[in-house]
Amino acid sequence: MSITVRQAAPTDAPAIVELIGELARTLGGTSPITQDYVGEYIAFPGSSILLAQEDGRVAGLLSYSLRPNLYHAANSALIEELVVRESARGRGVGSALMSELLRRLPSQGCAEVSVTTMPDNERAIRFYRSHGLVDEAVFLEKHL
Repeated sequence: MSITVRQAAPTDAPAIVELIGELARTLGGTSPITQDYVGEYIAFPGSSILLAQEDGRVAGLLSYSLRPNLYHAANSALIEELVVRESARGRGVGSALMSELLRRLPSQGCAEVSVTTMPDNERAIRFYRSHGLVDEAVFLEKHL
């Protein structure tokens, strides 16, 4: 099967909602995401979603945001979500998404890319390391 990666459009909202829902179920929860919110996200400056397709069907997504970074005097990219349909895992969909992101970022003025994952998610940690990401910092958060 051939994997293609493209920029998401507002018309992709149903597939995006479905994928985020699958991610939430995998984590034992739910997401309040709606198609309207996907449209707002896509329209928000600096927010992007890449979609991977196999044989015309959306198989995964990678969402990320760009923000200015004072230290680097350049943009910094934050990977927010990387989701591959359970039925499409192990076929290179996630790697295709990461490769495309890493190819695009220099032309978007990025000096770095970062991602967070749960410390016990060894599969995700191995995946990101295999794409050149390294342990750099501790990420702290508070849900509001």
